[in-house]
Amino acid sequence: MSASIPHPAPDFRSLFDATLSPLLVLAPDFTIVEVNRAYLTATRTDRSIVGRPIFDVFPDNPDDPSADGVANLRRSLQSVVDTGRTDTMALQRYDIPTGDAGAFVERYWSPVNTPVRNSDGRVTHIIHRVEDVTDFVHLRRVGREQERAVAEAQMRAEGMEIDLFVRAREIREVNEQLSRANAELDAAGRILKEEQQAKDRFIATLSHELRNPLAAATAATELLAFDLPEGHPALSVLERQLGTLVRMSNDLLDGTRAVTGRLELVRERTDLCSVVHGACADIRGLFGHEGRTLDVDLPAGPVLVHGDRLRLAQVLTNLLSNALKYTPPGGPTRVWLSTEDGQARLCVEDDGIGFDPGQAEELFGVFMRAAPAGPSTPEGLGLGLAVARTIVELHGGRISAHSRGPGTGASFTALLPLALADSAQPRRARPAHPAPRQLAILIVEDNTDLATTYRTLLERQGHHVTAVHTGADALTATASHLFDVVLCDLGLPDIDGYTVAREVRSRPHGDKLRLIAVSGFSQGADHGQSRAAGFDAHLAKPLPLADLLELLAGGSEQE
Repeated sequence: MSASIPHPAPDFRSLFDATLSPLLVLAPDFTIVEVNRAYLTATRTDRSIVGRPIFDVFPDNPDDPSADGVANLRRSLQSVVDTGRTDTMALQRYDIPTGDAGAFVERYWSPVNTPVRNSDGRVTHIIHRVEDVTDFVHLRRVGREQERAVAEAQMRAEGMEIDLFVRAREIREVNEQLSRANAELDAAGRILKEEQQAKDRFIATLSHELRNPLAAATAATELLAFDLPEGHPALSVLERQLGTLVRMSNDLLDGTRAVTGRLELVRERTDLCSVVHGACADIRGLFGHEGRTLDVDLPAGPVLVHGDRLRLAQVLTNLLSNALKYTPPGGPTRVWLSTEDGQARLCVEDDGIGFDPGQAEELFGVFMRAAPAGPSTPEGLGLGLAVARTIVELHGGRISAHSRGPGTGASFTALLPLALADSAQPRRARPAHPAPRQLAILIVEDNTDLATTYRTLLERQGHHVTAVHTGADALTATASHLFDVVLCDLGLPDIDGYTVAREVRSRPHGDKLRLIAVSGFSQGADHGQSRAAGFDAHLAKPLPLADLLELLAGGSEQE
């Protein structure tokens, strides 16, 4: 058996040149690197095109305003460079120059652009393969059905079908990826919604659980004030510290709503002078401790804004609480209100620890504090200023902080747009007046300490008070006795306060009662539910005795 004669290695350049399919090799910058004879024949060019940019050799036909061959080919080639993947183009019209005084000849092509990558995966060249399908297009256009042309067209159609199959597979893969992505987004959306609902439930529960003991302690302190008319140092401590706890719990709850964009406003035409006067009166007693002073400078006339009276008072209370915490004993705090350029300007200035000017914006962040944590740091959660900024911005205003540096004090300025002249007049506060008669009051409260303390406080005012601790007992009590007022908690151990209110209202004499919800659940949705259930008013715990007595003094008037 004779030894086989080894065949010489093929000349790949000759093979490339002999390939029947028109082939063009491009660099990543779309410069022509190599071309075979079939491509030169199909495009009526010669090898002088090698080394030139492809779009200089084959520009769009300037006589065809709809020509898009350059744009489509450039997009496909760039996709191959960017992704390293083959791109099969749809059938393209791409006229080629004839060399005769700028003339072009109409041509249709079926292009495929394939990347050539090195060992590192980088695209080094692009193989641009085309099939001239101009005859097929012309035959289809004019309807000639000659046997030879049909056979050739069929062969090319089969090639196009393969190209379409490849493209359809790519589209199917993309659609599958989109479907998976949509499913993941839906799942993430459901999880986010569940987490939001869980957070809302947590906030509502936290509100209720914090406010109940605070309400009981506040009521007990007010009862001690009755029993100690001469006062007692411990009583003033209790009042100050309970006030601090109430503000901290409000900041915690409102801070959560502010972060999630769920803080609600009840707007009306409001005199900002009245708001400032009331807020300063409420907190002035705390400034008297350790020799601190509070000076208030208000304009002679009203300063009207369109806003939420309670929320605007909360802004000032938070600013004053901040000044109170960071001002040393004997230090002054000043509040002044003015108007300029269609805006109300509310300023709070203290003589406290101040801050670095570059820290001004950071102070309004959630859980941010001017002083670092330590044994001498005042109490607080670092939420008051964040809540104040949210409230001011919801009113269309802005708030800023200023200090010349540590130890130089600080000032906080809130700018609010003044109310338009044609808006409704501010609601006049109902004058406080004594109740025309002693009232029969039912307290429905599952916190026995709070129920007992409220009962004692109201009995000290001469009212006839009954206290029960469940919803079922409330329904029994109201069935056998006609009360003037029912103070009802919403979170009862058996049936909730809404059910109690609906059942009482459904009775023949249900409209004779005045139903007041007194609850730790105090978000906007809770107020809406209580109104729908039949309550005349909804008050948040802890409820100061003075506010409760003023409400009771309103008789049968609706809140």
